[in-house]
Amino acid sequence: MPKPQPAKSYPAHDDHSTEQVSVGLDPYDSAEKANIFSVHYSELGILPIFVVVTNDGDQPVALTGMSVEMVTPDRTKLLPMSADDIYRRISRPHAHTTTYPLPFPTKKAGGGVSAKAQEEIQNARFDARAVEPHGTQAGFVFVDILDMSNPTSGSHVYFTGIHDAKGNELMYFDVPLGKN
Repeated sequence: MPKPQPAKSYPAHDDHSTEQVSVGLDPYDSAEKANIFSVHYSELGILPIFVVVTNDGDQPVALTGMSVEMVTPDRTKLLPMSADDIYRRISRPHAHTTTYPLPFPTKKAGGGVSAKAQEEIQNARFDARAVEPHGTQAGFVFVDILDMSNPTSGSHVYFTGIHDAKGNELMYFDVPLGKN
């Protein structure tokens, strides 16, 4: 895992100075950045995005209801993949069939996810429940970008469901990922 910096320090960020909360993003869309992973996500059509939430206030911020949505320039809405979705993409079970004169089941699924890959995904995923006062939480969300040529150009990532210590929902965060 990369060491998180304050969210405001990332080129892609949204800072709510009155609420004293910032969200920063770093898409791992280059080979140099992606080398921290043992799984080659770009080859599988998966975009890892490093999410950093910084709380500069004196009260904790709750992330338990946080939802993330990436919206591409053509208005396609992409939600983060669950761990099971990632495992399915990695394992790529292919059916091996053999033809026989009689109809009986002959398909065998191949593939699997190594324990190392499972541990890497579990450790990398953003799963913070709160951000302590003057603290930062970080992790990755994984987005399915299969068959997309340039998913970050002109895309925005929206964060909703972030609450202050009193339970009030903060204004949504809109983080532009790249230039049009």
